[in-house]
Amino acid sequence: MNLFSNKTLLITGGTGSFGNAVLNRFLGTDIGEIRIFSRDEKKQDDMRHDLQIKMPNFVEKVKFYIGDVRDISSVNNAMHDVNFVFHAAALKQVPSCEFFPIEAVKTNIIGTENVLTAAINAGVQSVICLSTDKAAYPVNAMGTSKAMMEKVIVAKSRTINPEKTKICCTRYGNVVGSRGSVVPLWIDQIKKGLPITITEPSMTRFIMSLDEAIDLVLFAFEFGSSGDILVQKAPACTIKTLAEAVTELFGGDKRNVKTIGIRHGEKMYETLLTNEECANTIDLGNFYRVPSDKRDLNYSKYFSDGDLERNLLTEFNSNNTRLLNLEEVKDKLLEIKSIRDLM
Repeated sequence: MNLFSNKTLLITGGTGSFGNAVLNRFLGTDIGEIRIFSRDEKKQDDMRHDLQIKMPNFVEKVKFYIGDVRDISSVNNAMHDVNFVFHAAALKQVPSCEFFPIEAVKTNIIGTENVLTAAINAGVQSVICLSTDKAAYPVNAMGTSKAMMEKVIVAKSRTINPEKTKICCTRYGNVVGSRGSVVPLWIDQIKKGLPITITEPSMTRFIMSLDEAIDLVLFAFEFGSSGDILVQKAPACTIKTLAEAVTELFGGDKRNVKTIGIRHGEKMYETLLTNEECANTIDLGNFYRVPSDKRDLNYSKYFSDGDLERNLLTEFNSNNTRLLNLEEVKDKLLEIKSIRDLM
């Protein structure tokens, strides 16, 4: 954590699951200050009281800012003297974005533009933006807005001096136990004696913990170059296996399962790297790095000069990654404190 020693970190959408996980990871270190920026005063008040109870010795390090990424003036108010930014504010529920796509545009695209502009103007050292597997080959409004968010990030990185402000993007799959995750819903259904509701048993999803999501962001901070998209080599599982794991851990009845069908805008599997991106992707062991295309708009030279080199990597999706079995999924769930706390 030497990188963050006596530095100020701003987290947009900071009252969400990711922001809470960052506080748990960072507050006991020598970080100087963490700013929580969000539009929900109730969640901020809840977080403030929770910190006073659980981490009273560090609560003075946390500052709260009410604002909305859609409003650049409120972002500017929180950005002064900031060294690093985690941009996590987003609309991320697939069905709600299907019904209100313009709202997804305002938050996920325009909001990101506002955060990046404010960060650049304030001389922020590094900005890491959180994206999703749904941005690769998007078929729904949420994924499309996140794909455009990534385009904004990469385009912005081309126009600035990376020595002054580095802008990177992390793309990851389902974070188990995060707000909106299906696992807490299933646990609640089991405890109430209700059927577990699953969309489609054979559907596959990447599976990772909040700690792994933070690890990916920290990796981007340390090793990413401006304009990069960083991806973790996450495993996956079927929805059926995930549901069975939750049922076994929480004493549910495997026969008490109701298949409700695929919801608005959902895919059968998700993709973290497209075939097109694989052409230039760099394998970094546990991670993939997708560098930005540095070519300019002078396309005339490409009528005579193309790019013959291409990697042998192919699309990385939740069907061709390693699929976890039942016991492995149970072990993964038990690694997550928020899940253990519900037992």
